[in-house]
Amino acid sequence: MKAIWFFENTNLLNLLCPHKFKKHKENHRFLNFRKYDYIYFESDAATKIYLIVHGKIKIGAYTQDGSEIISAILSKGEVFGEKAILGEVQRTDFAQAMDNTTSICPIGVDTMHEMMRANKSFSLKIYKFIGLRFQRMERRLHLLLFKDTKTRLLEFLNDLKEDYGHYCPKTGDMVISHPYTQKEIANLIGTSRPTLNILLNELKKSKYIDFYRSKIRIKITNSVS
Repeated sequence: MKAIWFFENTNLLNLLCPHKFKKHKENHRFLNFRKYDYIYFESDAATKIYLIVHGKIKIGAYTQDGSEIISAILSKGEVFGEKAILGEVQRTDFAQAMDNTTSICPIGVDTMHEMMRANKSFSLKIYKFIGLRFQRMERRLHLLLFKDTKTRLLEFLNDLKEDYGHYCPKTGDMVISHPYTQKEIANLIGTSRPTLNILLNELKKSKYIDFYRSKIRIKITNSVS
């Protein structure tokens, strides 16, 4: 199962960016943002989709009491705002830059529809991508509602393994080189950073994982209870 909060392990920038299409290249420009800048807010008009060229983007929403719920943290080559393709008129979430050197590629909905009409294979890829996004969000919601924090962490580690892991033939372990901070991981699985640290250290003590900075080593020969 692929990760719910990440897209397939492919650089969608190479597939979707209008810079790749001669007809749209001349008038196309990247947009630059600083950390904490908003790309769009809830209830803004949904007229574009966006591809990440550099940096990270946080996707989320606010509850009635003002609490923030993070649904995704996306990085280079990933896309957001894609519900506009299906006819979303107003945004139901917000998108916020998480780095000082964030750069994104905007694509107007009309431009995207034009590219999709001109290329059936391209159109099918877009709809497949949107379908996978919805499946992953449903799975993530199920985890947050019905699973305990440790189970959510283990599922997250399994997803990281799918997206960023590589097999180490020397040790037989799976080594994950990922782009997320512990705070970001805690936000994505719906817990606090101190609780995440406790759980990670428990897994390390049980010799299921080892971790340091942006790398996690999953010891394949061991299981976790």
